[in-house]
Amino acid sequence: MSKKQIEECVRASLESYLRDLRDTEPDGMHAMMVGVVEKPLLEVVMQHTDNNQSRAAQWLGLNRNTLRKKLLEHRLID
Repeated sequence: MSKKQIEECVRASLESYLRDLRDTEPDGMHAMMVGVVEKPLLEVVMQHTDNNQSRAAQWLGLNRNTLRKKLLEHRLID
């Protein structure tokens, strides 16, 4: 799947989300989207790096401490 295809999936999902709201205005969409995307991203990367936080941080372009903080926030580690 290409970056463009991922963007198209996200765009279609957002359009569907906004349609489903009908007359209700959304609130906090940015935080919602980051939260919705970040957890599965972290789960998949950790799985593919055999839970190697240093390697996962490198793949994600994050500092290892930042990755650890995010893993804790999403309750993916203790």
